[in-house]
Amino acid sequence: MDNREILIRFKDGTIDSRRAIALLRNNLPERPEPTRLRPPHPTAASAPPVAIEEEPPSGPDGWAVIGMAGRYPQACDLDAFWLRVLQPRDTRPDPPKRRGAAGDSVPGHFIEHVDEFDPEFFGLTGEQAAMMDPQERLFLEVAWEALEGAGYTGARLDALIAADGEPRSVGVYAAISSADYAALVLKDQADDSGAPLANGHWRLPNRLSALLDLRGPSHSVDTAESSFLTAVHQALDALRSGECAAALVGAVDLRLHPSRQAPDSGEGVGAVLLKPLAAARADGDTVHAVIRSSAVVHQGRHDLSAVEERLVRRSRAATGIATADITLRETAHSVARCVGDAGAATGIAALTRTVLQLRNAALAPDVPDAQALPWAPDTTADGTPLPRRASVTVRGSGGLCAQLVVEENADRGRPGAARTTDGQEEELVLLSAPTPQHLAVTARRFAVWAAARHDAAQPGPELADMARELRTGRGAMACRLAVTARDTTRLAAALRAFAADPGADSGAVRSIDLRTGQTVSPLIGELPETRDYLTALWQGRRYEQLTRLWLCGVDVTAVAPPRTPVLPVPTSPLIRRPLWYGRGPERDR
Repeated sequence: MDNREILIRFKDGTIDSRRAIALLRNNLPERPEPTRLRPPHPTAASAPPVAIEEEPPSGPDGWAVIGMAGRYPQACDLDAFWLRVLQPRDTRPDPPKRRGAAGDSVPGHFIEHVDEFDPEFFGLTGEQAAMMDPQERLFLEVAWEALEGAGYTGARLDALIAADGEPRSVGVYAAISSADYAALVLKDQADDSGAPLANGHWRLPNRLSALLDLRGPSHSVDTAESSFLTAVHQALDALRSGECAAALVGAVDLRLHPSRQAPDSGEGVGAVLLKPLAAARADGDTVHAVIRSSAVVHQGRHDLSAVEERLVRRSRAATGIATADITLRETAHSVARCVGDAGAATGIAALTRTVLQLRNAALAPDVPDAQALPWAPDTTADGTPLPRRASVTVRGSGGLCAQLVVEENADRGRPGAARTTDGQEEELVLLSAPTPQHLAVTARRFAVWAAARHDAAQPGPELADMARELRTGRGAMACRLAVTARDTTRLAAALRAFAADPGADSGAVRSIDLRTGQTVSPLIGELPETRDYLTALWQGRRYEQLTRLWLCGVDVTAVAPPRTPVLPVPTSPLIRRPLWYGRGPERDR
């Protein structure tokens, strides 16, 4: 191809910068053809676009979805959202009370309690949180849930190293296209009184990167309904080029202003954590699904069908997948029955719905709108099962169209971590939270979960596996507890007693609030020998020494994480309360 075509492909994202540079260098001896200007308007004699065979880009064989979280109309989490997919029902009630609507309310697909937030969990005051757009607050919460659910808020997060050697290398990409909260606040501030509202779409990704010390790219994206898929396209390019080791991509759209509460309007907020597939499998991550390719094009002056042909040509050519192999086609229309017209959140809702269908295919014999999805996968001539595949396509109001090709995780049946037997040896379980109240609620949640571990329908990990997961995948916060136990029954009893009376000296659970107490010398955490010392203590099962260090402020979890499968454990509970600019906490939205 000539230099002009190389530059065009680089500009529209078909090839990355490295491949473009290599191709341009190969063309140095040649003189590029002069650029010919096209007529300002298409004419009847204009020839149709020439179909170009796309070359597969260099890079990994796919990108793993290793974490997911979200909230949607009548679905406070993804388990509830999956039930909405299986059993669709009308989610178009009137807007929640006092959404700011004037006159007759308009039925739509709304998320409840969007005014609620847990500022203390993120180190913020109630006053600071009230000045934040609720879209930003919900984005923070689901982003944290996606990271924590994937096991990347502790030692594993530190181990995400970029190509330049920088740790905690997570890119953050936020899809957002509305600012209703700012409009409502400005209306209330007609007399120019009150503090100015912190506003700007850049705040969503940048604040998250700052709060969690994430050091990859941090961008907001606005291409209307296609914003999220466009953000994924950008994130995959950053992963391919080594700018970051993982990428957190999310989207949010809340219809807070009456002018945007139209019939069938919708809302949603969600996030996914992405890693190169090979790295995810090597690190033991949970792979919910695999993104094989992405494509983004603008329709220009062509009709929509021509755009879709370009999307198909690019996304299929990049993977070698034939159109006939795509058995599920998810679009804004197909996901609308669950979330309505969700604006910038349309893409995350569509991708989440797709991943849940692919992941749960064997459990769901009849999923509405799953167009010809084969619950029994196709096979090759020799009987080898082929992975189920899907396309997710969304067109933005401005004409920018984006598509992902997604397939189920073909390796999902591999065995998990080695199992241990309760009652053999004591294990040290560490929990932490930002405040004493959060720590008590966390202990209660884990007590309930540990007590139910022997449920035959949903068996949980053994005690040793759970303890390892907590010190590998969770960060160290200011309020901490430590408890040793021989089995999950005794662990549940100890945690339950602590949650009932955190101030009592039960003997089994030891805790501290490091926000007010004296901590260990700040130098110990910076010494290069500290990690080796902590590793030796864990290997020697020196739990008393580790407990003392943990309660003195040392992050004893800051050791090299083992490459063992990530295990599902409960996420940290949030203590949410109503917060709204200029209103008291009694406001019910």
